[in-house]
Amino acid sequence: MALKLMYITNNESVAKIAEDSGVDWIFIDLEINGKIERQGHLDTVISYHRIEDVRKIKKVLTKAELLVRVNPIYEGSENEINRVINDGADIVMLPYFKTKNEVKTFINFVNGRAKTCLLCETAEAVENIDEILELKGINLIHIGLNDLHIAYKKDFLFELLVDGTVEMLCDKFKAKGILYGFGGIAQLRQGDLPAEYIIAEHYRLGSKMTILSRSFCNINKVTNNKEVKNIFAKGVKEIRDYEHILEIKDTSFFEQNHVIIKKKIDEIVGAKAIR
Repeated sequence: MALKLMYITNNESVAKIAEDSGVDWIFIDLEINGKIERQGHLDTVISYHRIEDVRKIKKVLTKAELLVRVNPIYEGSENEINRVINDGADIVMLPYFKTKNEVKTFINFVNGRAKTCLLCETAEAVENIDEILELKGINLIHIGLNDLHIAYKKDFLFELLVDGTVEMLCDKFKAKGILYGFGGIAQLRQGDLPAEYIIAEHYRLGSKMTILSRSFCNINKVTNNKEVKNIFAKGVKEIRDYEHILEIKDTSFFEQNHVIIKKKIDEIVGAKAIR
């Protein structure tokens, strides 16, 4: 089964290009409460999308589903969730939760009108995951490596792939029959840890979804739609072609890939320490 690919954008032209290239979910990111305090010092994306973008992007989509990340539970959550569902969200994502009660509140607010997706990205969520998974109504779970690696004071977000954290969570989600994914990927052969190694790890862990990261196609740098179209067409095709190769690999290939990932991550963390 091919990975569900997500791309974060509130630009109608880019959303349509991404959809046409085979991206499965277009991702509107409304989360802002507390995010600047947590990630403002890092080179991460703070999207500044607006609630009006949900309806705007929904109108241009014909195949891709629309995923909307709302804010962590706060006094305005019910209104926010109602609005994004009414405006066309197919999947609603809850970020930065810590307790079973927050997740229960979220599921109740969605009330079966859209798919629910939890973004597991706090140490408390990991600690409480068994009781959280007792709840009915969780459709999808994504492991957010940015905030989670901050919580665990790691130097590099993919360290969580080799210290057992991601694998332990994936095993728990799999046991409950919940679709899950983690992190993001750049294009093949790009990034500190090239995407092909991460994609193979998705297959080893039974992961079914990932985000195409900002570096996959950074529209702050690439503003020409023709170039954006070329990047998406080539990048998504390469991922899909590589997935076809992975489908016929045996267990030993994925075990060896995991060993290589550990070595590469040790090198990356070591280089960061020297700096």
